[in-house]
Amino acid sequence: MPDISAYHAHIYFDASTAGKAAKLCDTAGENFAVTVGHKHQQPVGPHPCWSCQITFKPELFGVFIPWLALNRKGLTVFLHPVTGDDLMDHTEYAIWMGKIEPLKLDIFKRK
Repeated sequence: MPDISAYHAHIYFDASTAGKAAKLCDTAGENFAVTVGHKHQQPVGPHPCWSCQITFKPELFGVFIPWLALNRKGLTVFLHPVTGDDLMDHTEYAIWMGKIEPLKLDIFKRK
């Protein structure tokens, strides 16, 4: 089994849910030892939607993910480990909360 150095939770949003997503991400940053990234108002990388990345250590999974599940208020969350294999992280190892969106996987090289 590969080592997991961190997790990324990508909060997906659009113009109508940007305020809700910003509040969720900011509240996460205030209450947990997580790193809240830029709130992208355009698709970035493999993500087909606007998104904000929250990075956290594996030790927080048991407390942060239940909090996120209960506080996402209908927002889609794409969650994946960081193992060094981007393709596997974004496919086989991925976890979705809400609607599953088609990712742009052609940017990743198969190992």
